[in-house]
Amino acid sequence: MMDAVHRKRPEFWEKQTWMLHHDNVRAYSSLLIRSYLAKHQTSVVPHPPYSRDLAPAEVFLFPKLKTTLKGGRFQTIEEIQENAIREQRAITEGAFQESFQQWKKRWERCIASRRGYFEGGCA
Repeated sequence: MMDAVHRKRPEFWEKQTWMLHHDNVRAYSSLLIRSYLAKHQTSVVPHPPYSRDLAPAEVFLFPKLKTTLKGGRFQTIEEIQENAIREQRAITEGAFQESFQQWKKRWERCIASRRGYFEGGCA
């Protein structure tokens, strides 16, 4: 992970201004992973429980991939992977930036509601 940030976003690496965001899946919140992140001084954006609408992959990436791959017939796992990778690479930088602006707005609404329920969580 650290190598990927260093290689892909050297400006963030140099300033140490990047943060990791993941949901509360047990695999990500295990003691082993938390220890690794602490050892490497990785800032983690906290994620409230049961809040899929605050996970960018859930509201942006997965629906986009499902829409473009829906109805396709694939013979092998490799074929599925190739098509998914091709579709991911076709997503524009602007679309990713917009998804993170929407993510930020959802976080602000969550904070304003004091982590309570609010309508239109995935807006």
